[in-house]
Amino acid sequence: MYIVIVGAGDIGTPLIEIATAGGNEVVVIERDEAKAELVASSFDCLVIHDDATVKDTLLDAGADRADALISTTDQDATNIMVCLLSKELSIPKIVSVVHNPDHMDIFRQIGVNTMENPQRLIAEYLYRSVKRPAIVDYMRIGDEAEVFEITVKEDSPIDGKTLQEADTAGLLSEEMLIVAIERNGGGHPITPRGNTRLEAGDLLTVYSGKGATPEITDIFGHYEDHD
Repeated sequence: MYIVIVGAGDIGTPLIEIATAGGNEVVVIERDEAKAELVASSFDCLVIHDDATVKDTLLDAGADRADALISTTDQDATNIMVCLLSKELSIPKIVSVVHNPDHMDIFRQIGVNTMENPQRLIAEYLYRSVKRPAIVDYMRIGDEAEVFEITVKEDSPIDGKTLQEADTAGLLSEEMLIVAIERNGGGHPITPRGNTRLEAGDLLTVYSGKGATPEITDIFGHYEDHD
């Protein structure tokens, strides 16, 4: 892919590393001279030291033939302007970081895929690690629903039961779904069926419409999540 990355800060630099390592043709636009020089000396990519909110700069970066543009600056106004110009150039895939949640609708209106402020997401993740230590990993969906990973503890209410037995026992509500099972730390994940029996040590990927509340994590034997 031909990817234009705008910004070489805390978000842009790891992205540049991943994109170049993946064999993509990458062009970086960075208005800070020191950052531009550092990226140019560190990664196999073209770096343009200029202002990406100027259309000619994007054209110099070959944006009119790019497959994707990702704007990662720390200013939403800059990211919005870059995305608007990218739309004019008909770039197929346009993605931007959004720092202020109030600006999300603006990006949606111009048809841009967005990622909420990564620093805030990291902060929420760290807080969740303390608040709900049973959760290995999670992703919020909407206001309450979550997809999360959790291990089955020995002698937990669900240990040794098939999914059908767990459902009959009222352990799995209508808003819960076990999506995948990783067993013995490797191999292809098990796609759960009604007759799939859960075992202590299984790492489950679970969807819950009400999130990973302590009442939910109790089912898997994690009572430490109660305040």
